[in-house]
Formats: sequence, structure tokens, C-alpha cells
Amino acid sequence: MMSLLRWLGRRPLWLLHAVGALLGRLAWWFSPTYRRRMRTNAALAGVDEATLLGAVPEAGRMIAELPRLWLRPVNESVADPVRWEGDTWLAGLLERAQGVVLLTPHLGSFEVAAQAYAERFGSRWPLTALYRPAKHAFFREIEETARARPGLATAPASLAGVRQLLRALKAGQTVGMLPDQVPPAGMGVWAPFFGRRAYTMTLAARLARQSGAALAVLWCERLPQGQGYVVRAQPLAEPPAPDASDDAAAAAINRSMEAVILQCPTQYLWGYHRYKGPRAEGHA
Repeated sequence: MMSLLRWLGRRPLWLLHAVGALLGRLAWWFSPTYRRRMRTNAALAGVDEATLLGAVPEAGRMIAELPRLWLRPVNESVADPVRWEGDTWLAGLLERAQGVVLLTPHLGSFEVAAQAYAERFGSRWPLTALYRPAKHAFFREIEETARARPGLATAPASLAGVRQLLRALKAGQTVGMLPDQVPPAGMGVWAPFFGRRAYTMTLAARLARQSGAALAVLWCERLPQGQGYVVRAQPLAEPPAPDASDDAAAAAINRSMEAVILQCPTQYLWGYHRYKGPRAEGHA
């Protein structure tokens, strides 16, 4: 398996994206459950069928590009062109803030967003990214080694991981997380997301409140035909008030994520099981 992944990691991005687009379409046609979930989630957001069909191959491209992103040498930069928008604004925020919490929804290439940040800013403001360990030991080991790069560390979605994030922020560093990922039981609240209640993490707002860190959005758009990526840094459309309750803060962050997702709805993972109930902490 590892030999195959390494071989795939050396293929050009345009080829991986072509294969990924095919895989995305096969998943759409051969999984009625996946197809139904994508349609249901997209309809809640007001996304039409034509836009949704554009998201089908993009989901496959996201999977197919992972070997190239994960398995290149640790000190080697992202080989594919990365263009920035909002980097001057982000640099100013990093200069004046006591730590920054970067929020990245399941949109575009969130793996590139983290790696591009580490390459651009990580030497001065290292990034610690929150992640949920894979269920399978083989993929869990790949995640832990491939995601750890200069200027980029990882923290598991656990109490120990939360403490690691808080230490990073208090040291004036940066943390990153997927705020539309369903957190474990007890680590979230039910808040509207595209008009339907979704179990939503409270961690981002709590970390900002406890550390004095700023909140910002970082996301990455995948360009067509393997041309590379555009990484965008921007403020939240609706930052939660410093004294907001967990419910109000989660709702504000969800509305901010909705605004980001609708900037590029064809690259959102509409097939993600966003509205499921939380798992018990410590269980897969």
C-alpha cells in the first residue's frame, strides 16, 4: 500500500486530479447514501443541482491529491504553484495579535492551506493544527508523520490536544482547526448550520476567549487542470462577541463558515456527515 501511495505522490497534479474526478463520479453513481446526503446538505444551503454536480469530481480530487501533499520529503515545499490573497492582512494580524486561531472549513484543499501557511509564516508564528486521528492504524501513522513539517505541528482532538493548542496561543503562535467538523460529545453545542441544527464545536471561541487570540479564516481553492492553488486569508464575516455564550459564539462562527463556503460551493465537501450526533469522547 505504501509503495502505491508513494508512486501516486510522484505523479503530476493534473493527472491525480483527473483520476480523482473519475473516482468522485464513481462514488456519486454507486453510493445512493452518499448521493442522497450530498443532495440534502446542498439543498439546505440553497445550492442548485448544477453547482452540486460540480462538487462531485472536486471531492475526488481532494482525496487524489493527498499522496502528493503528504508523502513528499519533509523539508520540500509544496511543488505546485500556490498564490496568496490576503497574506498582507494576515501578516498584520499575526504582528499585532496575541496568537491567532485560523478556521478552515471542509472547503477546497485544507491540507494545502495548513502547509502553505507553515511555509509562509511558520518560521515566526508556528501553526499547531487540530486533527481527528484516523481509525485505521496505517493511515493514522501516515497522518502523524506527513502532517508534521517545519513550522507545522499537530494536536489530536482530545483534552491533551486542547491543552497543546492553548499553550501555543499563549506563546503567541497560531492554531488551526476545522470548525465544521463534528466534535466529541461534551465539546460542542447544537447550533444552526445552513438552517439545520448541527453539533458545533465551542473550542475555537473558548480558546480565543481564554488566550486573547484573534479569530481568522484561512481556506484554499483548488485551481482547474492541475494549475495549483489559491490560499485566501480573511476576517470572519461575523466574529463572535468576546462575551458571547457558547451557543451564540457557535452560531456566529457557523454563519461565518456559511459565507466562506458560498464563495466556492463547488469545492465544499457536501458529502460530509455534518448533521450526525457526536461520538463519545475517546471513541471513533
